[in-house]
Amino acid sequence: MVHLIVDELPWILQITTYLPYLTLLAFSYVQQFLVDFVEEIMYLLKKKKRPDVAPLIKKKSAFYDKWLYARVRDLFNRPINSLPAGRIDVLEREGNPLLGKLRYNNKTTNCLNLSSYNYLGFADNANSCAIEVQDTIKTYGLGASCSRIEAGTTKLHQDVEGLISEFIGKDDCILFGMGYATNSTTIPALCGKGDLIISDSFNHASIIVGCKGSGARIKVFKHNDPEHLEKVVRQAIIDGQPRTHLPWRKIIILVEGIYSMEGEICKLPGIVEVKKKYSCYLYVDEAHSIGALGKTGRGVCEYNNVSTDDIDILMGTLTKSFAAVGGYIASDQRTIDFLRTRAFSSVDDFPMSPGCCRQILSSLSIIMGNDNTDIGKNKINQLQENVTYFRNALVEAGFIIIGDADSPVIPLMIINPCKMCLFSRLCLDANLAVVVASYPATPLLLSRARFCVSASHTLKDLEDAVEKIIEIGDICGLRYNKSGNYIKLHE
Repeated sequence: MVHLIVDELPWILQITTYLPYLTLLAFSYVQQFLVDFVEEIMYLLKKKKRPDVAPLIKKKSAFYDKWLYARVRDLFNRPINSLPAGRIDVLEREGNPLLGKLRYNNKTTNCLNLSSYNYLGFADNANSCAIEVQDTIKTYGLGASCSRIEAGTTKLHQDVEGLISEFIGKDDCILFGMGYATNSTTIPALCGKGDLIISDSFNHASIIVGCKGSGARIKVFKHNDPEHLEKVVRQAIIDGQPRTHLPWRKIIILVEGIYSMEGEICKLPGIVEVKKKYSCYLYVDEAHSIGALGKTGRGVCEYNNVSTDDIDILMGTLTKSFAAVGGYIASDQRTIDFLRTRAFSSVDDFPMSPGCCRQILSSLSIIMGNDNTDIGKNKINQLQENVTYFRNALVEAGFIIIGDADSPVIPLMIINPCKMCLFSRLCLDANLAVVVASYPATPLLLSRARFCVSASHTLKDLEDAVEKIIEIGDICGLRYNKSGNYIKLHE
């Protein structure tokens, strides 16, 4: 695992990164002042009566969106007009991003897709899944129009839950129609007042929302650090609940299999050791790891040779390796039975579409080899070969690449926000579809591009991509370690 320490970045990089942010803020405040001033003058000249109600959206709340995000609006929400396969057609837009007037010009750019979570390539039409999905829709329709607990459960839902349980090695499983809601509505059902949640500091927003909505006490441990986790757990047990110092009803540790912004794989063996030592529960989010890690795609447990019996709750999403939608919780029978009547998304939300259920059944059957072919095995092997080549090629070129060697999420550190904007636009011009991220999604000094490699990519695709990224990297000055260790990395 390779990572950066912000405080160790060269001072010139820190200064040239802070300066654009400060300049942008200064210009934005001046612009906002002038807008307010002109608005005030207009009221005085027209003698117009001010509204009697408070504004629905406060100016301070909209400041970031209006003056900061709006300037780089064209980097995000780029619409596509094709399958999210190895190559995609990106709809072109034109206009001034700051004025919010980005218009479609009815043209598309065919790009190599390095942005989608299509890890195993099942989003392509080049397999039997699509035909089976079409047949299923003809039989079951598009949706049930009511919740699972009413009349929304079909045989397909039960088949998917049974197959996922078999694949993972748990007693039972429950499906949810949305991956985000799997965390945000399940955690409040599992935890409440008198419980303690100990969460990794880099956990996904859906986990954070679920924790806040649970009513449980929340403590955070340093990212992917089992030693610090043990200190937090031990101190929490010693202190007990606030004010009363009564023992916690239960302590649950929340981690992810692969951290999607860092490309880091969870140090699961160390975390399981802490969990067992202090009799805690362990909840693992496998949104990015299920299907993409392990010899047979069974996720972070298989990758780390950890038994799924040591994990109390395994959560995963079905939008990535399986090219469908929704999420699941796999656990013991008692826990799943409880969630079926307590989790909000099970009781009140609409269930997964039957077509998506068929997509999961078809793709998972291929991964497990139930179709009597080696297609699933070959996809997993191809993904790992692509990941290894792409990561090593970028590192050898002098780029700062963080994360674990086997992770299909490969972050390239850009650091400077101005370079991030230029990098994204140049990549689109070079027919590369990439994702960039900066503050507040990342620390202020750690803007990055995030590549997602897929089994649908060929070696030629990735070789061409590396060649283009090197050219763009030279223009943007991103090959920081081309001539040595200018930026220190830690393992």
